[in-house]
Amino acid sequence: MAETKTLAASVRSGTGKGAARSVRREGRIPGVIYGGGEAAQPISLDYKTVNQAIYAGRFLTTIFDIDVDGRKERVIPRDYQLDVIKDTPLHVDFLRLKAGSRLRVDVPVHFVNVDTAPGVKRGGALNIVRHTVEMWVPADAIPEFITGDLAGYDINDSLHISAVALPEGCKPTITDRDFTIATIAPPSGMKDETPAAAAAPAAAPAAAKAPAKDEKKK
Repeated sequence: MAETKTLAASVRSGTGKGAARSVRREGRIPGVIYGGGEAAQPISLDYKTVNQAIYAGRFLTTIFDIDVDGRKERVIPRDYQLDVIKDTPLHVDFLRLKAGSRLRVDVPVHFVNVDTAPGVKRGGALNIVRHTVEMWVPADAIPEFITGDLAGYDINDSLHISAVALPEGCKPTITDRDFTIATIAPPSGMKDETPAAAAAPAAAPAAAKAPAKDEKKK
């Protein structure tokens, strides 16, 4: 399950662009907590803490316990805005998490047994089709990642979602097909040899028929 982290926040009284600029001048980031059947709550957060959390990775799949002036809210980030020039955070939206609710999130795929896969040992390369899989997951049990096991996979084999063990209560948003997660691609030399081998037998029958046409002319 994804790790739960903590953030400290303060209630933000003003809304709108002017109020947001005022918060940023104080070295803080404006944000809002919404959903869960409650009114939206404008907040402000420490700039340095939020900036580090965003650039640490997996920000949008991390659960936070936000302490808003003594009142704790369990949330998950749903969106954030960055300055188009400086790439610094400008605003963060958080969604309240309630017991029993489900979320749609992108879950990273971790691949194991890559180096020992027969196809890779024969010179093939791992071709990752999906680095993440969009899934419906329990709000209180968001998986940190899912595992793609490539043990036994040879050249031209494909790893499909049906071969991946999914955590309890989690399912892909795509349900109409057994989509591909990764393949073992053949080495470039093997790709070149296949067309050449196919062309050689095709040329032989053509050469055999040529003398027959000349005999008719005689």
